[in-house]
Amino acid sequence: MKLTEVFITEHGGVYQSDSESCWYVDFAGKVARFDYRCLLKLKKAVYTIDVEAILLKSNKSADIEIVFICACDDSYVLTVMEIVRFKELLQGTFTMLELNHIIYDRLHRLAV
Repeated sequence: MKLTEVFITEHGGVYQSDSESCWYVDFAGKVARFDYRCLLKLKKAVYTIDVEAILLKSNKSADIEIVFICACDDSYVLTVMEIVRFKELLQGTFTMLELNHIIYDRLHRLAV
C-alpha cells in the first residue's frame, strides 16, 4: 500500500491512499482510516468545537472533548491543546486538497 503525504505537522499527519480511495489520519497516538465522507464529518465535528468556551468554563469541568463521528468507526478524546492542533492539521489538509484540485483543474484546462 502506497501512502501519499497530504499534510503533516509536528503533532500528526494525513496521508492519502489512492489504491484504497481513503485517507489515514495519524493523530493523538493512533492512525485512523477515513473515506472522504467521514473525513468531511471529522472536519465538521472538530471545527464546531468552541475552544474559547471550553477555556472559559469553570474549573469544575474537565478540559476535554469527545469527538464521535456517526457512521465512522473512530472517535477521539482530546484535550484543548489537542483540539487546537487537530484543527490545524485538518485545516492544512483541506487546504492542500483544494490546492491540488485547483492545480489539476488548471493543468487539464490548459491541455484542452
